[in-house]
Amino acid sequence: MSSLEERDVGVAAAPGSSSAGLGVGAVGAAVEAVAGVAAMQEDVGIRREGPEPDPDEPPKKRVKIQEGESGKLEERLYSVLCCTVCLDLPKASVYQCTNGHLMCAGCFIHLLADSRLKEEQATCPNCRVTQCKYKRIGCPWQGPFHELPAHEGECSHPTKTGTELMGILGEMDQGHRRDTQLYNSIFSLLCYEKIGFTEVQFRPYRTDDFITRLYYETPRFTVLNQTWVLKARVNDSERNPNLSCKRTLSFQLILKSKVNSALECSFLLLKGPYDDVRIKPVIYHHSFSNDTNETDYVPLPISDSVECNKLLAAKNINLRLFIFQVQK
Repeated sequence: MSSLEERDVGVAAAPGSSSAGLGVGAVGAAVEAVAGVAAMQEDVGIRREGPEPDPDEPPKKRVKIQEGESGKLEERLYSVLCCTVCLDLPKASVYQCTNGHLMCAGCFIHLLADSRLKEEQATCPNCRVTQCKYKRIGCPWQGPFHELPAHEGECSHPTKTGTELMGILGEMDQGHRRDTQLYNSIFSLLCYEKIGFTEVQFRPYRTDDFITRLYYETPRFTVLNQTWVLKARVNDSERNPNLSCKRTLSFQLILKSKVNSALECSFLLLKGPYDDVRIKPVIYHHSFSNDTNETDYVPLPISDSVECNKLLAAKNINLRLFIFQVQK
């Protein structure tokens, strides 16, 4: 789903915007192009009444608009630039979701107000996802609502044999058992006496090496009366991750405080309250001491490269960290 926020999440500024963080920009040039089509038509008429062009002129100077072409241009520009909610042409400012759908300021503000009233995250009304009705027998399709009827008419899952469906259902059962085991483990951790959590913000930096590499680090934060830092890297510090289609993020938890005895902890990262990234939580364990104050780099459990690109495209990465101190 494409998220729309007042902040820097899920909203992209239109070209020419001077306020990219808010996702608002002037579309004056484009709007003027639509509004000026009529003037262009009159201009064309004036040129047609003038003297015939010199036949010796280069061909590029003899370009003329065909009859009716200006009307088609007006329709095309209007269909591209109009608000996808009220279908009107924005007069001054335009907001854009991550999938390119435009909204005028009035519709955008109304959408944000509705989300506040419902205590929900605002999402673009044009790219809300729906699922195939054959999901129960293994169809993984997800997509925009307007594409759903076409997909369900062509979905291959209803025509699969019983043997094929049993194999698919078996894989689904295994995934369900893994999820159940994970949730039971999390519920067991919630019974611990010492539990702490906080919102963390990964900020991008560059190494000072000859070949600079992108990495992320959080400011110091306090959980369970100890000071911590999180670091993250792309594709395990691959030399040129921009040349790879597969994108991954891994992170490590670092204890900055000095401790008198070993501190055995379980920890996991979840998405933040204002992010729409899909994370499958994984519980990690480590015994912290003054000599072993850093965990190994472990995968950030995002579902795929698309979700990873969402995080990389953001100015900062906002997640929620839970730490459970294991009782002895």
